[in-house]
Amino acid sequence: MIDAAPPPGAVIRYAYLWHREAISGREEGAKDRPCAVVLTTQADTAQTRLYVLPITHSPPHAAATAIEIPPAIKAHLGLDGERSWIILDELNIFAWPGPDLRPIPGTMPARLLYGVLPPRFFNFLRQQFLATARLRQTSLIQRTD
Repeated sequence: MIDAAPPPGAVIRYAYLWHREAISGREEGAKDRPCAVVLTTQADTAQTRLYVLPITHSPPHAAATAIEIPPAIKAHLGLDGERSWIILDELNIFAWPGPDLRPIPGTMPARLLYGVLPPRFFNFLRQQFLATARLRQTSLIQRTD
């Protein structure tokens, strides 16, 4: 079930910890959800760190803080048919593999990876995320390893 770290653009299942949960003292995300890997880094210790953005069915509180996932891309990933958004103004950072990875329900053998976002959509997502981050409007939640 645990493979090599997924590349940027991959969508994994993860127990995402929202910023509001973290500031209330929680250390564990309340719900497992798909998350888009926006960046990977490798430290001197050869440990890979993933930066993931949450995917949610809840409409964003501001248009500039999320990107709606087109239905065709949701189908490509095997996600449900409901509207979903990738949130741009917060992300979790964790060492791969972390304790908060979750198998996709119903997969045999168990898988963590839904798939990879199409390059054009991922490039747009990355540009929008970087624009949000440059404005210092992004909350980084460092997860325990």
